[in-house]
Amino acid sequence: MNNTPYMVFAGTKSRYLAEEICKELGCELGNMNTTYFADGEFAVSYEESIRGKNVFLVQSTFPTSDNLMELLLMIDAAKRASAKSVIAVMPYFGWARQDRKDKPRVSIGAKLVANLLSVAGVSRIITMDLHADQIQGFFDIPVDHLYASMVFIPYINSLQLEDLVIATPDVGGSKRASAYAKCLGVPLVLCHKTRAKANVVESMQIIGDVQDKNVVLIDDIVDTAGTISKAADLMMENGAKSVRAIASHCIMSGNASERVTNSKMTEIVFTNSIPYTKDCAKVKQLSVAPGFAEAIRCVLENQSISSHYIC
Repeated sequence: MNNTPYMVFAGTKSRYLAEEICKELGCELGNMNTTYFADGEFAVSYEESIRGKNVFLVQSTFPTSDNLMELLLMIDAAKRASAKSVIAVMPYFGWARQDRKDKPRVSIGAKLVANLLSVAGVSRIITMDLHADQIQGFFDIPVDHLYASMVFIPYINSLQLEDLVIATPDVGGSKRASAYAKCLGVPLVLCHKTRAKANVVESMQIIGDVQDKNVVLIDDIVDTAGTISKAADLMMENGAKSVRAIASHCIMSGNASERVTNSKMTEIVFTNSIPYTKDCAKVKQLSVAPGFAEAIRCVLENQSISSHYIC
């Protein structure tokens, strides 16, 4: 019989991270079963009582959409099993790039996902580095928004780079990059890009000086790696000593790994919010399990989470 007031469960594709979180918390990962049918439909069930428990469900909603659907079913099953509260721990919040109407007759996917989670019965969201901060306002429940800087700032400091410059591969990420530059006390450089269409960069220019500098590019999502690879090569062409990239979420679709390998960047560092299964010597992942474990402790003990932010 589990006498703790909380239990942690994992979606299929985020089990590796949930196991790390449980190790940090000193608890066992809950027993849950996912049954698959011949037509691709699936069902989830809890194999132990969760009545009266604070249930934490660890699941990033990266492609495919099965990951989101599995989380929704997990939330619904937990509510129907009389859980005291259901907290979705979503290290990567999918569909976040669809946060507004940027042209006529398009959906706002992030709001739709927020509605789906709310209707399913979630009590709270714990997530990290949303693509757009305003997505927190799509919910009428508490959203604890963690920052990957909790692992990236110590990593950058450990490199002991001289003549360090923080850069962003596009103007849209300037707020995030500016926070890193301010925290580290170093200059900020911007890249201005224009797109021919989604995932295709047409042109890019550097705003700032990278001559004889060690550059660290900051981003939240790397999908095709086209923008960040082009930015890294442009920095080197403009006299940078070295270029590294740091990004929160490792989507790395299609030929992204090959683009990174063939680029002039030294390395690209991600968190482990999304599993990376391909082989690329330049890709490194840092675990955010301690940060999420601490956030769970704070929620259970009604303590402030913001005090744990670095920047």
